Amino acid sequence: MGSLLNPYLSFDGHARQAMEFYKEVFGGELRLNTFGDAGQPGAEGSDKIMHGMLTTTDGFTLMGADTPPGMEYAAGNNFAVSISGEDESSLRRYWERLSDGGSVSVPLEKQMWGDVFGMCTDRFGVPWMVNINQHEG
Repeated sequence: MGSLLNPYLSFDGHARQAMEFYKEVFGGELRLNTFGDAGQPGAEGSDKIMHGMLTTTDGFTLMGADTPPGMEYAAGNNFAVSISGEDESSLRRYWERLSDGGSVSVPLEKQMWGDVFGMCTDRFGVPWMVNINQHEG
């Protein structure tokens, strides 16, 4: 599978409703994971969406999440462009080029879900997420 480029939307506590709405509009398969699913059950905001992904039969991919607990929602800055896939060398090259001259908010490194992930804003103010899928075994 090649790399996938898609929008990633941020919400202020209503990602579940928004992603379910987009599923009604576009159809397809919707997967939702909460902050509680990621090891924070019972904590404030544990029912909020840490990661949602809608894939459609038309080939659309739309991702979204709630602002993490403890972080302030930035109205007007509620999207990022996400690049994900398995081609580690290409994705690392994209990361290096996108982050060069910009700012890194999450370094490109292994995350709790097992993938290598990073977030940066390029020199033109566009936010990017890079996720390198890791397979165990």
